[in-house]
Amino acid sequence: MHILFLSDNFLPETNAPASRTFEHCREWVKAGHKVTVITCVPNFPTGKVFAGYRNKLWQKEDMDGIHVIRVWSYISANEGFLKRAIDYVSYMITAIFAALFVRKVDIVIGTSPQFFTACAAYIVGAYKRVPFVFELRDLWPESIKAVGAMRPGRLLRVLEHLELFLYRRAAKIICVTHSFKQVLIMRGIDPKKISVVTNGVDLQRFSPREKDTQLVSDLGLSGKFVAGYIGTHGMAHALETVLEAAKLIQDHPNGAQFRILLLGDGAKKNDLIAKAKELKLNNILFLDTVSKDEVAQYWGLLDTAIIHLRRTKLFEAVIPSKLFECMGMGIPVLHGVFGESAEIVRKYDVGLVFEPQNAAQLCTHLLDLYAHRDRYDTLRQNCIQAAPDFDRLTLAQQLLISLQTLVNDKHEQVHSPIP
Repeated sequence: MHILFLSDNFLPETNAPASRTFEHCREWVKAGHKVTVITCVPNFPTGKVFAGYRNKLWQKEDMDGIHVIRVWSYISANEGFLKRAIDYVSYMITAIFAALFVRKVDIVIGTSPQFFTACAAYIVGAYKRVPFVFELRDLWPESIKAVGAMRPGRLLRVLEHLELFLYRRAAKIICVTHSFKQVLIMRGIDPKKISVVTNGVDLQRFSPREKDTQLVSDLGLSGKFVAGYIGTHGMAHALETVLEAAKLIQDHPNGAQFRILLLGDGAKKNDLIAKAKELKLNNILFLDTVSKDEVAQYWGLLDTAIIHLRRTKLFEAVIPSKLFECMGMGIPVLHGVFGESAEIVRKYDVGLVFEPQNAAQLCTHLLDLYAHRDRYDTLRQNCIQAAPDFDRLTLAQQLLISLQTLVNDKHEQVHSPIP
């Protein structure tokens, strides 16, 4: 089977779509299938092309047996709706063009968060007369409305109509949460064509490890209880809450025992740095994004991980992928997201849930983890035991079965005798 996968994020980028796509495709290649990925030059989230790459019309490379085609797109930092929209549309156009030259494709997949990638996959699937699969990672454009990046109006209604059109035209929809599936069913999408394959963790990369003593020393973390947020610093993440909690910790009698690490980049990072200076925080450490090969080393610095999203009903349907990486690493979480992901935290008992955008609760839970070592150790062991339930290898195989079924059904329709 030849799988054509369209994703505007891919390695060496380290965000959730890039990691999920690479890890699934890698396992499909190992299973004996041919996989071609059409993507952009790596630039997320800073909007700067990674070293060793150029933003040109067409370039190829091979990554773990995956045929990767990188196409030109308008590149902008992860800020401003108009610039990001131009970025998305430019990739859609060049991806469609590049796909015309990929031969003997059996199935095409387009992954969100934004659905212009899915638009490209639909057009390519129709042209090549192969099944189109929509991998739904985010309810876009609803998510950009939820963070205030786009106001209700005619343009939003047009995008919502396009969204529903793609859902209806897809031969299969792969949701990353059960909540997304329920939303689609309520919007009239046939539940028979919706499957759920959650995010997961590459247990070969993310596993328990001792802290890197040299890195601990270099960053001034020796003898400290380290809480950290690793990921995009965007509008959806409301990381001002983490800074407010850091201020409360700093003013606490035991505050000197704590350090809070924020690693990553994004539209709000400069604002967060400015706010930390305004609050005169001396317990916060800002670090830039590191490579995928290095990120587990930095996860290993943490005693507890902070997972946080803005408080809005939409994000109750989201499961941040970093939750599973924390499980794999054996890092208890302080989880500031309600809904389906909070239920996972409670079910497996891998951390403490706090109200999103409630800095006081975050501060209290952080102090509790530090003070109650037996409870902390239990949470850590629960993480390690729960991680295999979300092994990326198993999830990739689960998704592959769905793809193979679609392709087989298509072949049977083509070769069935005419009555």
